[in-house]
Amino acid sequence: MHRILVVEDEKKMSGFIQQGLLEQGYLVDVADHPKQAQELVENVSYDLLILDIMLPETDGLELSRRFRAKGYSGLVLMLTALNTTRDKVAGLDAGADDYLTKPFDFNELLARVRALLRRRGEATTTLVNGDLVMDLIKRTVVREGHIVDLTSKEFALMELFLRNVDKVLDRNAIAKQVWGTEFDPDSNVIDVYVNHLRKKMDNPFPRKLLRTIVGHGYILSKNH
Repeated sequence: MHRILVVEDEKKMSGFIQQGLLEQGYLVDVADHPKQAQELVENVSYDLLILDIMLPETDGLELSRRFRAKGYSGLVLMLTALNTTRDKVAGLDAGADDYLTKPFDFNELLARVRALLRRRGEATTTLVNGDLVMDLIKRTVVREGHIVDLTSKEFALMELFLRNVDKVLDRNAIAKQVWGTEFDPDSNVIDVYVNHLRKKMDNPFPRKLLRTIVGHGYILSKNH
């Protein structure tokens, strides 16, 4: 399940993009200010950033340069109201993988998103942690040669853990990245799904990988 960040200060536009992408099955966050975008990128693993060039205080070009300088290796799709070759080159030079000129049809945006994610998928189609292997194309999980049957939400949660091996993930971070919504502290849905994962991909095997860090969250240990 791909996660996308939309950085756009026009709330009507960002809401339109977010809703359309959510309906296509993507996990989508929105930031309307460069500072908020920087905080999200530092704490969340995004496959794609959709950046508007015209932003308050710091434009999208500079923001893209900052992300690349700090090691962001995901995809960047730049949105621009400018349509000259010089402007497009400036966007690509700033680290963008593609650009789209405003105004645009959502279907065109969706086609660009799909093309970019396919391009990235060609390079990385599996996530591996020792004998635990996830195939992102076939949507399968295998451990010690045995197929682990997961629901779509369990798969998304497992993907999040595999992208953050040996990193403690708190319940708020898990909720935002897998459920795409603000977390209700009174809900036990995350605990329930983690227990489902334990029963399916941990309990049947000698080495236990998924651990609870009391007071902090959960961690998928490195499987040597």
